[in-house]
Amino acid sequence: MTETADLQLRFSRHLPASPEEVFDAYTDAEKQKIWFGILDDQPGIVEIEVDLRVGGKQTATWGPGPDQLFHETQTFLVIERPHRLVTESVGSSPDGSTMTTRVEITFEPDGDGTLLTVVQGGFPTVEVRDFFTEQVWVGACDRIETYLRRTRSSV
Repeated sequence: MTETADLQLRFSRHLPASPEEVFDAYTDAEKQKIWFGILDDQPGIVEIEVDLRVGGKQTATWGPGPDQLFHETQTFLVIERPHRLVTESVGSSPDGSTMTTRVEITFEPDGDGTLLTVVQGGFPTVEVRDFFTEQVWVGACDRIETYLRRTRSSV
């Protein structure tokens, strides 16, 4: 087996809300539109549509400006609200490169919050996998956590 034979990541993060709240923040288009840009100094472009059913799709387009957009379409393969979500994700970056991965996310009660665990596979290189592990998922969870904390403090 080569070093790149299993290009899969596993990432976990504790988030300060119930599994239902975290699941909904992750899958609801209106909530995503808020947390996608919640930590940005300048508002960017965020367009999201969600058809949350098995076989349904989530489409997202985001980026700092019209010439720097990322696109992703996720097809929902398994939905077990609020415990598990499995998707096939097809994404493209502003440079035109594309990638298809399989993403499984679990939402488990964890003390006063939720342990979100991501298993994602199908990366083309170790470097891309590591970028998703160290940057993409950390950044997404930072944004979701900020959204959850702000939502709770405003209630």
